[in-house]
Amino acid sequence: MDNKQAALELGQKPVGQLLWQYALPAIVAMTASSLYNIIDRAMIGQVVGPEAIAGLGITFPFMNLSGAFGAAVGVGASTCISVKLGQKDYQTAEHLLGNTVTLNLIIGLAFMVVCLIFLDPILRFFGASDVTLPYAREFMTVILLGNMITHMYFGMNAVLRAAGKPRHAMYSVLFTVGMNILLVIAFVWWFRWGIKGAALATVTSQTLALCWQMWVFSNPKELLHLKRGIYRLKTDLVRNIISIGISPFLMNVTSCVIVIFMNNQFVHYGGDMAVGAYSIANSVVMVFFMFVIGITQGMQPIVGYNYGAEKFDRMLRCLWLAIACATSILLVGWALSMLFPWQIARIFTTDAKLLDMAARGIKLDMLVFFVVGSQAVITNFFQCIGKVKISIFLSLSRQLILLLPMAYVFPFWWGLDGVWYSMPASDFGSFAMTIPLLMWYMRKFKS
Repeated sequence: MDNKQAALELGQKPVGQLLWQYALPAIVAMTASSLYNIIDRAMIGQVVGPEAIAGLGITFPFMNLSGAFGAAVGVGASTCISVKLGQKDYQTAEHLLGNTVTLNLIIGLAFMVVCLIFLDPILRFFGASDVTLPYAREFMTVILLGNMITHMYFGMNAVLRAAGKPRHAMYSVLFTVGMNILLVIAFVWWFRWGIKGAALATVTSQTLALCWQMWVFSNPKELLHLKRGIYRLKTDLVRNIISIGISPFLMNVTSCVIVIFMNNQFVHYGGDMAVGAYSIANSVVMVFFMFVIGITQGMQPIVGYNYGAEKFDRMLRCLWLAIACATSILLVGWALSMLFPWQIARIFTTDAKLLDMAARGIKLDMLVFFVVGSQAVITNFFQCIGKVKISIFLSLSRQLILLLPMAYVFPFWWGLDGVWYSMPASDFGSFAMTIPLLMWYMRKFKS
């Protein structure tokens, strides 16, 4: 299909078909990524030990912080590109592609240098103990050395979806995940390189996938392609990218702050094993939440294009379909977690103490999990149409405004369980704030 026609169909095809067409590849890719995370953590837990799982949990804030900068560029640029394609401004869309490459290189390099210089103090601040620090340091050193590759890989994948190539984005992730799994088995289980082997597998697979992405964008027959004259940063384009990307950036930074705080709370009230249990519960949550991320990634080019083309009925139809799909998927995840928490935790460890703590943590963490999907979709919707302030508020409501004070206060009454209770309480609280805000905006929009 002609590349321009692939973009134009965003405003022509039935919305249900489009959401399926764009969300399915993203869901498949995110599910495969979740599968890799499960295998990665299970391999580390079974081969290296429960202390390594706890050490890996300490690195989550680092991963969120790195993802925050990547999201600020990747999500911001892809949303801007979708709108420009809807307006048929193809020249600006190409310059947005070039600026995405430049920004990822600059930010990725700066983040790597600063974090490597202060690695140990940062990990201590994140909650590392004398036992978990060596594992966290070994893992993050390799990850940070490949940080520019990671930023560029995720940024190019977001642009692929915005350019009307959801299947290419899916193929990129599937290749990364498949290669990652093979390399983790080789490096961790066969060569016994420990947690460092898992990090090497991640960076190597992303490097290979990035080479393929750049090859796709180097084809002059593509609607958007890499060429001379598009890499110099333009103030107006960078401002647009960052103004939209600030919402996912703050969401990821907030996740970083929350994980740091939660790690310290779990260490204080339950020790290193509680951090390991939190790491396992987080992994289970992300398996199902990746489906929701896939749906929001699928709706982004559809909503952005139709908003730019002023086809608001199609835009709203996509929103309601995405909410219904996300809620249905998380209901399945909630049911499985309530019925089989011990069996799920058993995938990650055989240590009896960690197993019991993780199984209980999974049930408490996912107590009202089914309401999270609609909150995530609505937040992404406001981001897609450029309502940055609303999107930022909703991004912060679940974690910073609600979870942080709850996770601090609840343990005074319920100890370690109080830290777990704070997560479903904040989930429901943010849902209760999001729905009225959406209804208010819908009434304002229709008038």
